[in-house]
Amino acid sequence: MAEVHPTAIVEAGAKLGRGVVIGPWCLIGAETELDDGVRVISHAVVTGRTRLGADCIVYPFVSIGHPPQAMKYGGEASRLLVGSRNTIREHVTINPGTAGGGMVTVIGDDCLFMAGSHVAHDCSIGDRVILANNATLAGHVLVQDHAVLGGLCGVHQFVRVGAYAMVGGMAGVEHDVPPYAVVVGNRARVEGINHVGLRRHGFDRAEIESIWDAFRILFEGAGGLADRAKEIAERYPESEAVRRLTSFIGADAARPLCRPARTDVR
Repeated sequence: MAEVHPTAIVEAGAKLGRGVVIGPWCLIGAETELDDGVRVISHAVVTGRTRLGADCIVYPFVSIGHPPQAMKYGGEASRLLVGSRNTIREHVTINPGTAGGGMVTVIGDDCLFMAGSHVAHDCSIGDRVILANNATLAGHVLVQDHAVLGGLCGVHQFVRVGAYAMVGGMAGVEHDVPPYAVVVGNRARVEGINHVGLRRHGFDRAEIESIWDAFRILFEGAGGLADRAKEIAERYPESEAVRRLTSFIGADAARPLCRPARTDVR
């Protein structure tokens, strides 16, 4: 059974799972679904056609599920789907989708959204992603598993951020970030590979060396990008990590690939 504070408003039609806790001065919208164990601590709004997966924690002054900040939005019945065990800290804003982007914003499991971060309409975020304080995603952004976005960074619409990538604080990201990359700067450029993050996620030395070599070929090799991706795939046919990188490069994309400001990728 849900526990609802007397000062909270839960509109008729909202679906609350077992063990849900709604703290003081919260608003839960009529079309919202909160799965088992969700906690909304206080002074937060969860509304619209929004579903929060089990054991999510929503901190004070969060606003999720309100209409997108997009001029093209025409009131369509779009959705926001959030997975399980996500932590959504103070002043975070997350918007549902639009008709021009598939009608849904999707967030995976075990993510951390630090204070003031923003996820715009039609974004797709994988599992175990971290958005540091005031990191912002424009519409239609794809963020793959285990990526980390540093504080105050801004990601342009339609950009893809690959798995295990690290976006530096205050970076302005206008181009796709390859998996495993570290990107920094105003108009971010590839600085190297995410050695620290890869070690933390259990990549062994040989895997990290193969990723480093793949980046060297990708950004320093001869021929076009497709030729270099093919060379990488042929050199490391058994490497799942390299396959993730070449699949990312070969996928359809709306934005160009983020590249180094210099040629000596570390």
